[in-house]
Amino acid sequence: MRRFMTSRPVTHRLPARSRSLPRLATFLLGHAAIGFALGIGFVAALLVLDVARLGTLVRETSLGYVGGGALTFALGLTFASAQMGFAVMLLGQEEATSGGGLRRGVGRLALARIRTRR
Repeated sequence: MRRFMTSRPVTHRLPARSRSLPRLATFLLGHAAIGFALGIGFVAALLVLDVARLGTLVRETSLGYVGGGALTFALGLTFASAQMGFAVMLLGQEEATSGGGLRRGVGRLALARIRTRR
């Protein structure tokens, strides 16, 4: 029994690869950051170009920064979600063009005569 007892505590360390985020999580977070940056750029364009007098409203009201921040967060979240959706939907495109698998000949479309009554 004595041989199982140690003087130092046993610590289980994960390998360096296990400590990082999974590839899918980093893929989604990267695309979310791209989308959020696009959303910030879109809000900046709206405010600079003063579309619907939003720039004036944000600059000249006392709590305009709150509205600008809410608009930035909402549009950033929307763009981030859309970018993640696009990225996930396009994942299958890379696999389809890889050239693997057996492909059968694709048939040709032909016009067919259909009898109708008048």
